[in-house]
Amino acid sequence: MSASQSALKPRPASALDVARIRADFPILGLKPSGKPLIYLDNAASSQMPQQVIDRLVRYQTTQHANIHRAVHTLSEIATAEYEEARRKITRFINAREEREVIFTSGTTEAINLAMHGYGRRFIGAGDEIVLTTLEHHSNIVPWQMLAEEKGAKIRVVPVNDAGELLIDEYEKLFNARTKLVGVTHVSNALGTVNPVKQMIAFAHARGVPVLVDGAQAVPHLKVDVQDLDCDFYAFSGHKLCGPTGIGILYGKAALLERMQPFKGGGDMILSVTFEKTTYNVIPQKFEAGTPPIAAAIGLGAAIDYLSAVGMDAIAAHELDLLDYATDQLKRIPGVRIIGTARDKAAVLSFALDGVHPHDVGTLLNQDGVAVRTGHHCAQPVMQRFKVPATSRASFAFYNTMAEVDALVAGIRNVQKVFS
Repeated sequence: MSASQSALKPRPASALDVARIRADFPILGLKPSGKPLIYLDNAASSQMPQQVIDRLVRYQTTQHANIHRAVHTLSEIATAEYEEARRKITRFINAREEREVIFTSGTTEAINLAMHGYGRRFIGAGDEIVLTTLEHHSNIVPWQMLAEEKGAKIRVVPVNDAGELLIDEYEKLFNARTKLVGVTHVSNALGTVNPVKQMIAFAHARGVPVLVDGAQAVPHLKVDVQDLDCDFYAFSGHKLCGPTGIGILYGKAALLERMQPFKGGGDMILSVTFEKTTYNVIPQKFEAGTPPIAAAIGLGAAIDYLSAVGMDAIAAHELDLLDYATDQLKRIPGVRIIGTARDKAAVLSFALDGVHPHDVGTLLNQDGVAVRTGHHCAQPVMQRFKVPATSRASFAFYNTMAEVDALVAGIRNVQKVFS
């Protein structure tokens, strides 16, 4: 929710003890540029609390073994902890069953799994896939690859000047050949929160399944996949205060059972002969080989941490940060905010007149302020707003208003340097 919308829809006041929370994140005490770290690159990767770090160390030092099949004690413990992480994730996103939660290496692999397992089997020549202008490359390129292979067509939902999807245009794209919708829940480049529940309902009324890229939503919003009624939902652990190399594809069981495996190998089979292979049940059918055991357990610990803090409180605090930062940047002449949707999450992209974003990021870094610069793997967004790149500040629940002030001061300093 943006500042303009906050007066229309009341939200709970932030009740976070941010100082106490920050004490859980050892990296926030660093001075990588000789000044205290102000970490505003959370959309790329959030930081890990000590509790998650400790859980990873405990697994590696006292529980490490490969999982499934073995009967020795360490393997049984590791298997139990790995599957307990799956249960935690199931509860966190309110999936119906644990078997609907598939471990992947991240959002990118999760979307590719859906493309190979579902798309290659059920999308053919002349069929159409609906995407949006706001998609990350990882929810564009796999579908382009499929379209090229199958002779299918990509159709794209446009956005207005605020960075909001034009839902009337979305609805016009549907026809008898529409076979899938892929939509980001929250834009990584603009912070726009898309009306995915409405979009899913419209697609389902026409028999079309929907995949949601939730990489930027799950860290900031309470996500309920049953309430959304999405068919697939993908997200990553490293944006969720967890380790890198771990992600999730949620899929409705009925769809997963009809899909072909993405990868072949160990643990995804029931039996193998040179004449025929019989695949395992879901989710094991999609988890070939040795999985990221430690990372999965670490993600489970991250979910424990976030659940204890409370997703409603996290959302309220981050939106307060976003509203304050938006108001402050609007007061600076020569700053253009890219993406002014009425409903936004904790992303603030901006451009400075006469200054390349890479120069902005370099000078802010000298003040200890870490932001992301570039096209953010969302080049169609950049093309729509006629900019080569933006500077992007993205907030997490451990950020403070004082850090927003430091960002603003840093931007003013950049302007002085280039004046």
